[in-house]
Amino acid sequence: MSARSIECDRAAEIRPHLADVDAEVLEVLREAKILARRFYRLTGKPLGITGEVAEYEAATKLGLKLHSARQVGYDATSLRDGQELHIQIKGRCIANPAKINGRLGSIDLTKPFDAVLLVLLDSEFNAFAMYEASRAAVVAALERPGSKARNERGALAVRQFMAISTLCWIK
Repeated sequence: MSARSIECDRAAEIRPHLADVDAEVLEVLREAKILARRFYRLTGKPLGITGEVAEYEAATKLGLKLHSARQVGYDATSLRDGQELHIQIKGRCIANPAKINGRLGSIDLTKPFDAVLLVLLDSEFNAFAMYEASRAAVVAALERPGSKARNERGALAVRQFMAISTLCWIK
C-alpha cells in the first residue's frame, strides 16, 4: 500500500466532521437525491445536482470540511499530518458501474488546490467509490500533449483520472 493510500485511509477514519455538516442541509440533500432519481427515470436526463451530492457524500464518508460555494479553487479541506489540505471535489454519476466512462468537469490549474477528489455516484446518487489525486499528478496529466479537451479545457476522462489517483473509499 502506498504512502498516499495510507494517508487517504487515515483521513477516512477520522469522522468528527458530521457536526460541521448541517442536519437540515443533509435532509434537503436526501430529498434532492430522491427527486433527481425520479427526474432521471422520467426524462433520462440528469437533474444537475451531481456536484452538490458528491460534495456531501465526500464530507460524510471521508470527514472533509466543506467550504462555501464561493471558495475559489477548492470545495473542502482535510487535516493531514498537521497540514490543511485543500481539495477540489468532482462528481460523476455512472449509470452502470461496470462501464465507467465520461469526463470530469474542468479543472482550472490557475486556482489553488492540493488534491482533486473524484466521487463516483451510482444511478441512485449514492457514492460507490472515491479516488484522490495530488495536484502534481493532475497537472502532469492535464499538461501531457495530445488532447484538446484535456489540454485546453482541463477535462480528464474518468478512467484517466482513476489511473493517476488512489482509491480512497469504496462501498
